[in-house]
Amino acid sequence: MSSSEPSVTHAVLVKVGPADLAAEIYAGRHTYLVDEPASVGGNDRGPTPYDLLLSALGACTAITLRLYASQKNWPLEGIEVRLHHRRVHRLDCEKCELPGEMLEEVQKELRLLGPLSEEQRKRLHLISEKCPVQKTLTSGSLRVVTELLT
Repeated sequence: MSSSEPSVTHAVLVKVGPADLAAEIYAGRHTYLVDEPASVGGNDRGPTPYDLLLSALGACTAITLRLYASQKNWPLEGIEVRLHHRRVHRLDCEKCELPGEMLEEVQKELRLLGPLSEEQRKRLHLISEKCPVQKTLTSGSLRVVTELLT
């Protein structure tokens, strides 16, 4: 590998069998199950793929805030991040049903626990938007390259 090629340090393997929608996920030494609700043909044996996406964003946000507050020795006693995903109209328009007129939106609610000053709370709010997962999702430069293996 040349020095200009990126290295792959961690891979996730996802396996789905011939009959149901449940996906077995192997991430390093961790294994978990992802499924769809019964209403769309799954067996509801695990979180949905969007649940995992929101979980990744929420966990990254909370960890980023914990690291920042700890570094500053701020009295942040706990962090709660609640997330919702939905599709919204790009504009309030007559053509909203046309392709490209809908946008994906994630609403992120933060609850910062502890005797923080208003200034600390505002700073943590700003820092919450700088977590690496959020930066990746909102950068506009995420590229997914798919290779078909035999």
